[in-house]
Amino acid sequence: MRARFLSVYSLGRRSAVILGLLVGMLAFPIGCGAERDANLRSDADEKWQSWQILETQTGRIVPFSGLMTELEQYDIVYLGEEHHNPYHIQAALKVLDQLVADGIEPTIGMEMFGWDGQPALDGYVATPQSVTNEFLEQVRWKQNWGGAFEDYAPLVTFARDRHLSVLAMNPPRPLIRRVVKLGLDQARHEPEWAPWGILQEDIVDDPAYRERIVDQLRRCHGGTEEHFRTMYEASMVRDEGMARTLVHRQKEFRRESDGSRRMIVSYTGGGHVQYGLPVPKRVARRLGDDIKQTTIYMMSFEPGKTEEVRTLMQEPIADYIWLTPMGKSSSTKPCR
Repeated sequence: MRARFLSVYSLGRRSAVILGLLVGMLAFPIGCGAERDANLRSDADEKWQSWQILETQTGRIVPFSGLMTELEQYDIVYLGEEHHNPYHIQAALKVLDQLVADGIEPTIGMEMFGWDGQPALDGYVATPQSVTNEFLEQVRWKQNWGGAFEDYAPLVTFARDRHLSVLAMNPPRPLIRRVVKLGLDQARHEPEWAPWGILQEDIVDDPAYRERIVDQLRRCHGGTEEHFRTMYEASMVRDEGMARTLVHRQKEFRRESDGSRRMIVSYTGGGHVQYGLPVPKRVARRLGDDIKQTTIYMMSFEPGKTEEVRTLMQEPIADYIWLTPMGKSSSTKPCR
C-alpha cells in the first residue's frame, strides 16, 4: 500500500439517521476484499495481543520504536480509529508525543470538527482555557459530530499545551445532509456551498470505493438504489473535503522555509483510510508522486478476533494494524 500511495494518485429524522449510519459505517472496514497469499501469515499470529503493531506487508510484529522510525519518514500519517474508543486516543497521543520529542512539529487533522468550527478551534488551542458550553457551540460540536467531547478532548488539549495546530477536516455537516437528500449534482448548486470555495472542486468518483461502500449499504441497511447513490455521493464529498484540507496544509508546509520539520497526523474513522481508497488516494491524486503517506488501522482486539485480523491483513486494509484493548465502541459488531 505504501508504494501505491507514492505512485497513484435532518433535514428530518430520516436524513439524520441515514447520515449517522454513514458516519458510523466509516469507522469500520468496508468488506474484506480479495485474499493475499496465505504464506504472508505471521508465525506469531497465534500470540497476538493488545498493543501490538502488525506490519501488514510482512506480517511481523513491529516495536513502537521501529514504527516511529518509519513514520517519521512520511509527510502524512493516517490513524484510523473506532469512534469514541479511548485506547485509540491513547495510541494517537503516544505517536504525537514521540514526534514532538524527536523535534517534529505535527499538525493534527481531526474528522470530528467541521470547517465552520475552525475559527473557534484555532482560538481554543491558542490560549489556555477550559472547555465551555460557549466553545462547544462556537465549534459546532453537536451539529458536526456529537457525543461526548471529552472522548476527543485529549487530542485538542495535547495540541494546545504544545502549541500545535489542529485542522478541522470535515465539510460542514449541513452540506453533507443536503447531498444525502438531494444528490450531489443538485446539492452543490445550492447557496450553502458558495462560502466554502468548493463549487469548482473536483469530486472524483472512484469505482473501487463505490463498489465497496454500496455493497455494504445493500447488505447492512435497507433502502432504495437512489438512497445508496446519494449516501455514496455524500461519502465522496466528505472524503474529498478532508483530502482538500490536508493538501492545503501540505502546500503551506512547502512554502515555509524556516527549517522546521513538519508533518500531518490525520485522525479519522478507520473507514476513511482503509485500502487507501477514501482520503489517502484523493490526497495522492491532488499532489501526485510528490507525497509520502502511510496508514495505521487501529483495531480493538481480543483472542476471538484473530481470524478477523488475518482477513484484514490479507489485502491488506492498511500499512499497519495496531491492536488495542476493547473499547466501549467495540461491543457492537460492525456489519460487513
